[in-house]
Amino acid sequence: MSSADETVAIVGAGLAGLTLALALHQQNVPATVYESRSAPLNIGGAVMLSPNALRILDDLGLYEPIKTKGYNFDLLEYRDLEGNLVDTYEFGGTAKYGYRGLRIYRYVLIDLLVAGLAQRGVRVEYGKKFSHVVSDTPQGVKFAFTDGTTLETPLLVGADGIHSTVRGHLYPGLETTFIGMAGITAAVPTAQLELPPGYHLPVTIMSREKGAFVIAPQESDGSEVLIGKQMRVTGIQDRPGWDRDFVNDKDSAVAFLQQGNDAFPDFVKKAVSKIDQAKVNKWPFFVVPKLERWASETRKVIIVGDAAHAIPPSAGQGINQAFEDVYMLALLLGRKGVDMAEALSFWQNYRQERVNRIVELNKLIDQRRMPADDAVMGQGAEVRQEAFDLGWLYRPNFKSDVEQWLSKR
Repeated sequence: MSSADETVAIVGAGLAGLTLALALHQQNVPATVYESRSAPLNIGGAVMLSPNALRILDDLGLYEPIKTKGYNFDLLEYRDLEGNLVDTYEFGGTAKYGYRGLRIYRYVLIDLLVAGLAQRGVRVEYGKKFSHVVSDTPQGVKFAFTDGTTLETPLLVGADGIHSTVRGHLYPGLETTFIGMAGITAAVPTAQLELPPGYHLPVTIMSREKGAFVIAPQESDGSEVLIGKQMRVTGIQDRPGWDRDFVNDKDSAVAFLQQGNDAFPDFVKKAVSKIDQAKVNKWPFFVVPKLERWASETRKVIIVGDAAHAIPPSAGQGINQAFEDVYMLALLLGRKGVDMAEALSFWQNYRQERVNRIVELNKLIDQRRMPADDAVMGQGAEVRQEAFDLGWLYRPNFKSDVEQWLSKR
């Protein structure tokens, strides 16, 4: 679908939607992005990008601009309360995977994507909130905004997140499920922690009784760190608007971060001693049921990223898999003479298989980080030396796989 008069409509100007527009432009497929908010998103803290996503961004011309704007690292460390190394997890490595892991503020990525699209003449229209699909036929889609205006497009892509409105066209009435947990984080100066010399970051300090405390740099020089814990949330989610009220209640977030840290090292206590509420974030965790299809029956309405699949955070692959979704979709949409029904079936099956493997990887990671009994944490723990085999995750070759699929048709 590469004729110049067919413009793909993308709902959502987050990382997935903007990257899709850039990838489509690379494939000579015109697109316009529509965003409900009035300006580019400056929310959400930092994200961790692994080599599979960085390779995509490199191909799109974004890696060089971003690699100096975030914190580069190879390993995540897991330690017990006594400081013993319990486990490590590879998040990158130049020699092994081609790229180091990169932790970078979401808004930095979004600003670069918006600028890149503007340079290429790709439109991003703000203040345009998607309402519903008016008609969905083999010839195209007509959809409406909440301001009453309508548009027609040969293809509508919902990149509007876990609470996707576009997904409602494919699955009317489907609702996300809150799992009773939330991530509570804040950004503080690294110097505030007074870390021991040479202490490795990022690190997760684990306690069976008190949960895990995460410390992760998010500036290129490591001068600022994210600190965070997970909170159990019960008894409030039946109230309409509870999630908005919960997210906006920063007092309770600061209190939660500052309590229950007696057993943790002194630098954790120092980390939470002074917290700026303006740098606090709360994320209720929602899940989406596994979906049978990511496109409408006509294959003219598609959902990507969190709208299509919600991935647990253990392997840090949520946003990375969204990049994979949109990059591979663009490779297929840029091909002339390809049956879209076949292409989208191949795309979803391929992507679902990788998502399934990541879900299994998450389970293995969780098992390894959960001690056999309460005595393990806080009394020393044996390091699990066997590393995960992550070559399949960090070194995919989407172009080759697409070419191979095309050659067999």
